[in-house]
Formats: sequence, C-alpha cells, structure tokens
Amino acid sequence: MNLVKKIEIEKLAKIMVQLRQPDSGCPWDIKQNYKSILPYTIEEVYEVADAIEREDFSDLKDELGDLLFQVVFYAQLASEDGYFDLADVIESISSKLTRRHPHVFDSKQYADENEVHKAWEVQKHKERQSKSNKNEASLLDDIPKVTPELKRAQKIQKRVAKQGFDWDNIQQVWDKLEEESKEVKEAATQKNQDCIEDEIGDLLFVCVNLARHYKVDADMALRRANKKFESRFRRVEELAEDPIASYSLEELESFWKQAKEIERS
Repeated sequence: MNLVKKIEIEKLAKIMVQLRQPDSGCPWDIKQNYKSILPYTIEEVYEVADAIEREDFSDLKDELGDLLFQVVFYAQLASEDGYFDLADVIESISSKLTRRHPHVFDSKQYADENEVHKAWEVQKHKERQSKSNKNEASLLDDIPKVTPELKRAQKIQKRVAKQGFDWDNIQQVWDKLEEESKEVKEAATQKNQDCIEDEIGDLLFVCVNLARHYKVDADMALRRANKKFESRFRRVEELAEDPIASYSLEELESFWKQAKEIERS
C-alpha cells in the first residue's frame, strides 16, 4: 500500500471517530450500534452486486466506498467497547490470507489447484477447531445461520464436497432430481402441508447441487431468472392496453410469447 492510500484510510478512520464524538458528532451516527447498522450493511452488499452486474465501474467505486464505511463503522464501535480497532481488522485478514496461502507466501508447493483447495479446507478446519468449545469441530460450524438459504445450501454442499462427500457424476444428481420431484408430487396428493414443504425443500437442495456440478452459482442463476421474468412481464404490461387482471390466461400467454420474441430480436 503506498503512502497516499494509507493516508486516505487513516483519514476515513478519523472521519468516523469525529462522527461518533458525543458532543460534536452526528446525532444519527452517535446513536447507532452493531445491530442497528446491520440492515445498511446488507443493503450495501446488494448495491455492490448490482453495480457489478450493470458493469458500472464508476458506481462500483462509490458502492465499495459505502461498504468500506460499514467496516470502519463496526471497527469504531468495537474500538469504543474495547474489543478491537480498524488496525486489528486489517492485521487479522492479512494474517489469515498469509496463513492460508503457504504456496504463495512460503515455500509450500502443491501439485494442482485441487490440492490447494484441500489444503485451504484443512487449514480452515484447524481454525474452526481452535475456535470451538467442542472436542470436535464440525466442517459446517462457521457457515453463518443468517446466510440466505439458497447461498447457505451451496456453501454447505461445497464444504462437504471438498472432503469427498459428493456425487460421483452429474447423472446421479439428475436421477436424484427426478426422485425428489416425484416425492413432491406424492406429498401433494396427501395434502400434508408440512410434508409438501419438506419435499420441496429437498427438491430445491438438489437443484442447488445441480447448479454446483455445472459450476453455476445458484443465487446468481436465480437472480438472472428473476431479472429475465421481470423484464418480460414489464413488456407484457406494455403490450396489454388494460389492467392485467382483465385478460384471460390465454391472452396473457399470447402477450408473453410476443414479449419473448421482442426480447430475442
């Protein structure tokens, strides 16, 4: 990091301290705590993702700045409470990255990328064990419960797959998808809502597995599907001269097909 960039980070940290000054700071910033700013942090992450998807790098610069401010805010709160400060946060991630990349920062050598991933997971497992109060830490211990469930399913699957707990080939996943689909239909005939929910959950979990085997991020795939549907539906609204509810399903289907054709052209 060059001196100019270091000064800018220090400048940001000082701004944060000033914002939190009890007598002269900003009333809004002063009354915030870890939980109260959490929704803003999540919002900033999504805004970063949106800027990346739009490939708007000017906006991305601004959104990354907003996200960095969230990190600085948490560090300031923790500093005031005597837990750690921004320098500790930076030192922690620097130490972690160095520790988990011995093939880059040390003389360790691995045969291929797969070996690098395995070593990474071994190191993470050691870190989980050092943090855990239990005799044996689980591979799944540090996957946050608050992670959106689609993303969490993929993280769970990737974590166990790296240890060999995975399907041998993609056809087995397709077979499982067909099996779970049939079980959803069977549950639906029984009209047991808990059972239907359970089986649909299993089906979604297999869909995530399918995405993973095709090296697709399930969350991004769903975001793409949502975006595509939204675009086409807006086109349907444009094609329809009256409110949507006033048309039959067949008429709406006709609009939908027109929307798809317009999109393709």
